[in-house]
Amino acid sequence: MISSRKPRSQRKFRYTAPLHIRKKFVHAHLSKELREKLKKRAIQIKKGDKVRVLRGRFKGKEGKVARVDLSKLKIYIEGMTIKKANGKESLYPIDPSNVMIIELTERK
Repeated sequence: MISSRKPRSQRKFRYTAPLHIRKKFVHAHLSKELREKLKKRAIQIKKGDKVRVLRGRFKGKEGKVARVDLSKLKIYIEGMTIKKANGKESLYPIDPSNVMIIELTERK
């Protein structure tokens, strides 16, 4: 989805995109087995998919997707939490480009 070559315009396009386009921004790569099976390289992440984190604080860990936030374009994975200043634990937001889908939930 290229609206312009200018970085400023690209950022504005991502921030102001409607939900039906934002769904395309939360795609993630598939594992080799799924790639051969589905004949696709990437697919939209859904709640319940099992993913492996490839980058960042939780690199190498696997878990189920607990929530997909289209307004922030982040996903939240069960078991990947941070401790807040008030002592509570909350799910850590992860960018979809930093994960790989290893198991799919049921799709229509």
